[in-house]
Amino acid sequence: MTVSALPTSVDAMLELLTSRGYLAERSLATVTYLSLRMGRPLFLEGEAGVGKTEIAKVLSAALGRKLIRLQCYEGLDVRQAVYDWNYPRQLLEIQARQRSNGSEASADDVFTDRFLLKRPLLQAIDTSHERAPVLLIDELDR
Repeated sequence: MTVSALPTSVDAMLELLTSRGYLAERSLATVTYLSLRMGRPLFLEGEAGVGKTEIAKVLSAALGRKLIRLQCYEGLDVRQAVYDWNYPRQLLEIQARQRSNGSEASADDVFTDRFLLKRPLLQAIDTSHERAPVLLIDELDR
């Protein structure tokens, strides 16, 4: 994956998209360029098959950024979108402590990052990324 710097103009954005096989109108290149330059999210809506998902994939690849995808569906809850705890790992840790101590083990530190399952929204805002990732929230209307 080659890493490109942020485009410096709308024309450069058009070239970047075209070089990756994405044919974009100037208006889309303009809003995409402005979104990147201003560090703001880009909200795209439209009919199925017009390329909303593909532009996220192209930008991720072209800019060398991780693509994080949250696929929405009916019944999606906050645990599946933001974070959840790794309960089996927490229980195994507590049991291992009990076996090694022979008594009641403290469970105070099983609610730390080691036992956290980061879901797409938390992954996207995680500060450990070298560059901000591309977060694709697909099928938001579900």
